[in-house]
Amino acid sequence: MSEIKKLRAGIIGATGMVGQRFIVLLENHPYFEVTALAASARSAGKKYIDVVDGRWKLDESIPEGVKQLVVHDAEDIETMKAECDFVFCAVNMKKDEIIALEDKYAKAELPVISNNSANRWTPDVPMLIPEINSDHARIIDSQRKRLGTKRGFIAVKPNCSIQSYVPLITPLLKYRPTQIFVSTYQAISGAGKTFREWPEMQDNVIPYIGGEEEKSEREPLKVWGSIVGDEIVAAKAPVISAQCIRVPVTNGHLATVSVKFENKPTAEEILSAWKDYSGEPQKLGLPSAPGQFIRYFDEPDHPQTGIDRMAENGMGITAGRLREDPIFDYKFVGLSHNTIRGAAGGALLGAELLFRKGYLD
Repeated sequence: MSEIKKLRAGIIGATGMVGQRFIVLLENHPYFEVTALAASARSAGKKYIDVVDGRWKLDESIPEGVKQLVVHDAEDIETMKAECDFVFCAVNMKKDEIIALEDKYAKAELPVISNNSANRWTPDVPMLIPEINSDHARIIDSQRKRLGTKRGFIAVKPNCSIQSYVPLITPLLKYRPTQIFVSTYQAISGAGKTFREWPEMQDNVIPYIGGEEEKSEREPLKVWGSIVGDEIVAAKAPVISAQCIRVPVTNGHLATVSVKFENKPTAEEILSAWKDYSGEPQKLGLPSAPGQFIRYFDEPDHPQTGIDRMAENGMGITAGRLREDPIFDYKFVGLSHNTIRGAAGGALLGAELLFRKGYLD
């Protein structure tokens, strides 16, 4: 691309783990620069460096460019509008409060790229995994008519855990998968925690994560859905059964997957489909796009969460252990980085896609 004028990005929920990840990923970004931060009222009026003192959760240092920014109240939309062109949203609030807040920003003509789940099932809100359903972006035109806006809209990314297996199923949709059983083994950062804050997770596994199994079973169907009129209609198949388990690792969600097909492919066809699969982000050369979206390991002991989660700077999907299943047709293992590909990085890639498609002009 020729030289472009960067858009000013705001981050709502800037003090939490995903907000912090946004800040790190946006440092020196070619399309966007962070110019405004917002959080709860108790943080408002303070410098960011002071607000996160003792609360910075990432290994990376706080970028110099944001340390002295004054944090605004997330409800102060007029101030945010004066200081940024669009916002990333990663607030920790009740769902009805998030819906109300994101609607206010959108109606104030500030586009919202959200990490939150609150608007994922709003019929005219695209839930983007850019390599898979970039065409869903065009539903924004219908959403703007409903909201009465020219620029404002809401776009979301799906649940972090489904990115460990939905990208691996997508290239195989032509073989008509009918049933999927998946178990996800999810890092503590998915709860916004570190081991220092959550010592009881040391040497422990918790076989329950509230709301995760419903999201894991339903959200892929919207990602694989289609636009009908003014809404996105979810796909009717495959049927997905999920179990979601919290495990004592810092970052990375690993999935074990079994799949039944209507037209069973060969193992070679599956491996070829994974290797060759790419999407709009690769075609457009988006800054956060992985060069190789899916990487398969021949070694039987990979992907490993601690070793392989940073594939393609945390934006790649890794897979391994493809083999036949005595109940289903095939089983395999998938892995994704939950706070990069699954959260802030996935939302950032969505913003890059929408920017290039003209929705953030």
